[in-house]
Amino acid sequence: MSFRHIIRMVSTDLNGNLKVPHALTKIKGINIRYAEILTKIAGIDPNQRLGYLPDRDIKKLEEILKEKPETYEIPSYLVNRQKDIKTGEDAHVIGSDLMLVTKSDIDRMKRTKSLKGIRHQLGLKVRGQRTKSTGRKGQIVGVHRKKLKQQKKKK
Repeated sequence: MSFRHIIRMVSTDLNGNLKVPHALTKIKGINIRYAEILTKIAGIDPNQRLGYLPDRDIKKLEEILKEKPETYEIPSYLVNRQKDIKTGEDAHVIGSDLMLVTKSDIDRMKRTKSLKGIRHQLGLKVRGQRTKSTGRKGQIVGVHRKKLKQQKKKK
């Protein structure tokens, strides 16, 4: 068996030295739990290194990733796109598709002028975090603000 240091899956370079589930988590949209289930469905030993996998097992993993989760009886609570707004189906979006879908979701929120959309437009924190002391941008930050304003007035 030959060892490969880099394996290309779903337009992502994966480290061959990592165990299969941990290597799969480097793909955007796949967490460790989903990766473990993928290896179990594919019938691959989770303790095996990704670099030692034969091509047929890698192709098998890619096919499982591209198929709908219902075909392999993956529970709906594990997918990252439950009840999609347009289709109403459960789907698991990965890679560059995930970035496109989140971008379109944010654009939809901005168009409908929802609270989250407005906060995205203004560049503020969206999920209820505190904004008094964190998330600041620009030169003037914190206690020094008063002093800097006074210095600017003197000039």
